[in-house]
Amino acid sequence: MKKLISLLAALLWLTSCGDVQNEYSNFRPYFMFENNVHQNPRLAEAMTPHSGMFCTARLHTGGVLCYVFTNSNGQTKETLLNDRDKQRTRVLGINNGLIVGYGNLNDPPTFYAYDLECPNCFNPDVFPLKSKPLQLASGGIADCNVCKRRYNLNAGGLVISGERGKPLTRYRAQTTGPYGTLTVN
Repeated sequence: MKKLISLLAALLWLTSCGDVQNEYSNFRPYFMFENNVHQNPRLAEAMTPHSGMFCTARLHTGGVLCYVFTNSNGQTKETLLNDRDKQRTRVLGINNGLIVGYGNLNDPPTFYAYDLECPNCFNPDVFPLKSKPLQLASGGIADCNVCKRRYNLNAGGLVISGERGKPLTRYRAQTTGPYGTLTVN
C-alpha cells in the first residue's frame, strides 16, 4: 500500500511540473512613473479600474527625453522627464514599449502590463532589429498589422483571432491609483 501511495504521489508531482508556460516574461523591464507628480491624463485613464481604457507607454529619445502615452482612442499626451526620472533606470519592454491598463473580466479588475511588441512577429535576435509594435483598439483589443492577430488585453493577452500563437508577453505591474505611482518590473 505504501508503494502504491508513493507511486501515485510521484506521478502527481511529475505531472504538476510539466511544460507549463510562465505567466510572466523572463525579460526584466523596469519602469516607475509617478503620476502624482506628472498628472498625465492618458495614463490616469488606464490606471482607473473599470475605465475600459488601456494605454501604451514609450520613451521618446530623439531630442528632449519624454514619455509618450497613447490611449485606446488614439489620444496622446507627452510628459517630459524630470531630473528624478532621468536618474532612474528605464527599460520599457523588449523594444521600448509597454501596454498598461485594467482588464474588465474579473471583479476586482486585474491590472495588466504587456510588452508592446507582437510576441509572434518580433524577434530580438534578428539583425537589424525591426519593431513589430501592436496597435490598440477600443474594447481592450491589441492588433498586429504584420500577422493580423488580435489579442484580448482583458484576458491575459490571449489570441482571439488570426492564427494560433503565443499570448502577449506579460510583466508584473502595480499601480497606486490613477494619479499615483505605476511600477512595472
